[in-house]
Amino acid sequence: MSTVRRAILASLALSTSLAAAGPAGAATIFPLDRATILVRSPFDLKVEFSKVVAKDDVRVTINGEPAEAVLGRGLDFIEQEPGLAPGVEASAVRLSAASLANPGRYTVEARAGDEVKTVTWDVYVTAEQPRAKNVIFFLGDGLSVAHRTAARIMSRGMTEGKANGHLNLDTLDRAAFIGTSATDAVSTDSANTMSAYMTGHKTAVNALGVYADRTKDAFDDPKVENIAEAVRRTTKKSLGVVSLAELEDATPAAVVAHTRRRAEKAEIALAFERLKPEVILGGGSAYFLPKSVPGSKRKDDIDLVAKLKEEGYTLATSATELTAAQAEAPDRLLGLFHTGNMDVALDRRQLKKGTVSKFPDQPGLVQMTEAALATLAKNPDGFFLMVEGASIDKMSHPMDWDRAVYDTIEFDQAVGAGLAFAKAHPDTLVVVTGDHTHGVSVIGTIDDDKPGTEMREKVGTYAAAGFPNYEDKDGDGYPDRVDVSRRLAIFSSNYPDYYETFRPKLDGPFVPAIKNEKGEYVANEAYKDIPGAVLRTGNIPRDEDTAVHAVDDVILQATGPGSDGFKGYLEESDVYRVLVDAMALAPVQKAASAAAQ
Repeated sequence: MSTVRRAILASLALSTSLAAAGPAGAATIFPLDRATILVRSPFDLKVEFSKVVAKDDVRVTINGEPAEAVLGRGLDFIEQEPGLAPGVEASAVRLSAASLANPGRYTVEARAGDEVKTVTWDVYVTAEQPRAKNVIFFLGDGLSVAHRTAARIMSRGMTEGKANGHLNLDTLDRAAFIGTSATDAVSTDSANTMSAYMTGHKTAVNALGVYADRTKDAFDDPKVENIAEAVRRTTKKSLGVVSLAELEDATPAAVVAHTRRRAEKAEIALAFERLKPEVILGGGSAYFLPKSVPGSKRKDDIDLVAKLKEEGYTLATSATELTAAQAEAPDRLLGLFHTGNMDVALDRRQLKKGTVSKFPDQPGLVQMTEAALATLAKNPDGFFLMVEGASIDKMSHPMDWDRAVYDTIEFDQAVGAGLAFAKAHPDTLVVVTGDHTHGVSVIGTIDDDKPGTEMREKVGTYAAAGFPNYEDKDGDGYPDRVDVSRRLAIFSSNYPDYYETFRPKLDGPFVPAIKNEKGEYVANEAYKDIPGAVLRTGNIPRDEDTAVHAVDDVILQATGPGSDGFKGYLEESDVYRVLVDAMALAPVQKAASAAAQ
């Protein structure tokens, strides 16, 4: 045996013996290691042990002191935690609505027999005085650099290599790169990403306002405070939520809800009624109506529309009704414009496809934003408003790039409405960001006038790309037609099996893949016979029917008081800290006063 081989075997033996000498299992502590926690902000403390332990063996300390002494209450011991995976038996301790009154670094240690776990938390305060009276948080779901580039070219045009005009997005003066990954995966979805923005805590895929624990129950996971609750707890500011998606969808839900599963939409709708934002505008009325109403998706008799009207909300169900409500600027405004997700800008404004025939009078995101601001601005203490451009993402999944870019243009125009408000109210912080990206790129143009029958040969790259020939003769910021002869070539880096047509989808949103008899997603042959269509063999698993999110950083931009906190690289959970600091939700003087009591 060679000397090198003996050394390798000896090293392996040493590693094995060291592993055997270590703890038999490891506990999990929530909040997780490196959590950042706002002073006085409620959170659920939970320790999960890997097996059943004796109560008398459990020791949980915070900075060396018993957790009970630091938190002022005893922890609940659960000898056999219910709802675990089959065959799993394990203990836990937890404390609901704990909080820490003093800023600083906290080391939390949990021990039970041979199990031990240590985490550290950073508990922070905010500025003494608010810098921003109002905060408008614009969230472009799935907003990537390519979406912005395509929107600028389509909307403003380009001549001799220079844009003929700028987007509203181009005018914000602060910027940062934002990391989006989840606690359980490098990749991510809209739930945990927006939850990180709205709570200051990273979490797992599909989770909202909670740390995802090991139980099956979607509503028993350790909660953390969201920004709407923090604003309610510490100020007299108003709250607003605006989205073209179902209000129960991940992004708007993250403002108000707590659940491990974003699909729990009936319960998420209840969270809106419990928290009562002064402005609630979007789709998803099916979860606000009792099961007796046609189209309802509730399984109970709860009528949230009736409840909210009784609580003083003015109801609008169409663009016409929203216009009337906007003129009145009621104290509370509820707008429900679709049973599901609202239609996208291209279909609403030009093609009249999707479900526009069933919902012909839907407002756009600009009108919804302006109506929200009219109501919220009545509060002399200010407001927090979240506005989502939802279908940038919803159209990027099926690689329907024209619809995705039109919605990016609409989102940008809504940002313009927010910036106009901020110009008249300079105590307003405006933040614009995405929650995650898509693997999308603009690579050139597609020119129908190029010779040949293969659409692939009509793709122009480098000097052959030239410039697209979109026109905006009516000056509304949208191309008058999407099916121009020389248009942008936009493609995804990931995809299921599908037929690439190289053309806009004029008959309705693109459906790239459908399920076969084996339950696998295969290319949708409805597009097979379109002249020039090419079958693309997928590069993602066959259980995916559309393109998926990318792990790339998103770009955040901001302007106004407090925007200087956005710079360099930040995690999404760090963004929350800048927001609450701008509003001074936990000044050090109040924290010190509370600690002394």
